[in-house]
Amino acid sequence: MITVVVYSESGGTFKTTTTANLAVSLVRMGLDVCVIDLDPQEGNLTSLFDVGEHRSDPEADNLVKHILEMPDGDFEDLVETSDEGVDVIPSHDMLGDFTSNLEQKIAYETGMKNMSKEEFPRFELLYDLLWNEQELHEDYDAVLIDPNARAEDLLYNSIYAMRTLVAPVKPAGKGNLSLDGLDELVGNMERKLDIEVGLSCVVPSGVGQTNAHQQYSKQFKNTDEFATPIAIPDRESLMDTMWEARGSAYKVLEERWKTFEEDGEMVSSPGERSVRDRELETLRDIHELGVFVATDTFDAQIDPELVLDIQGRGEERFDFRDVVETEVATQ
Repeated sequence: MITVVVYSESGGTFKTTTTANLAVSLVRMGLDVCVIDLDPQEGNLTSLFDVGEHRSDPEADNLVKHILEMPDGDFEDLVETSDEGVDVIPSHDMLGDFTSNLEQKIAYETGMKNMSKEEFPRFELLYDLLWNEQELHEDYDAVLIDPNARAEDLLYNSIYAMRTLVAPVKPAGKGNLSLDGLDELVGNMERKLDIEVGLSCVVPSGVGQTNAHQQYSKQFKNTDEFATPIAIPDRESLMDTMWEARGSAYKVLEERWKTFEEDGEMVSSPGERSVRDRELETLRDIHELGVFVATDTFDAQIDPELVLDIQGRGEERFDFRDVVETEVATQ
């Protein structure tokens, strides 16, 4: 089963759009996919997939209540399905108070059970909920988490439950993760959680044509420390329009969404985008990332062909059979 946390320590690394595109890639490969949004901020995966109508309702049942064993309904009622076939467990405002609510639970339960706070399994709660109680592995081929960026209880619960990271990185600038930094990140998590954490791959994203960007991209691609199957070029228009289209980059291109100025205002509309070859190649790269994660990291069985049905243009096909065979051969 594919279990992944898409995580970066720094902001602006396209963490949420990478999660969305990876999820839709796996759906298009014929897999049943669930994504869990554990980021309490606005402009997150819940917003991108246009779900979570009750995210601001304090009375609504939500994932936090289930993690803390205080549910107000059935777990399956939390799940919403996006237009692109991805099941989503939405974010909720209660995520912002997760640690304080967890501390209350720990204080109560340790007092009742005469145990120390250090003995309480605070990082294992999501794991127990997903796999032991709800048995999501019976319903899905892949579960992805888009976590909060801060190193706190929600993030550690995510890592403990999934055990594997996909790490989008900036190719240059202040937020860039060095090679040593990635090793240190994984090592710190392993020591904190007392588990093995796998790094599936690194995804340089927003790679421009400057010398600095190209140099950083080469740095990641040329290392043997971890895999860098693809790099996503700087496609600001494509990625930004995902938020207007309320879906993945696949949806943007197939429905030809475009954001433009009209009568002095910025508007977004389908059927307006000119589909360029470079954006098709970027979509191919995005899908190849999904192929790598599915086959190289997890040895999953997938449909290796990508078919894009582009409005007014017809079908574009990309066959990843050679990629799959190469990755299987190198395992």
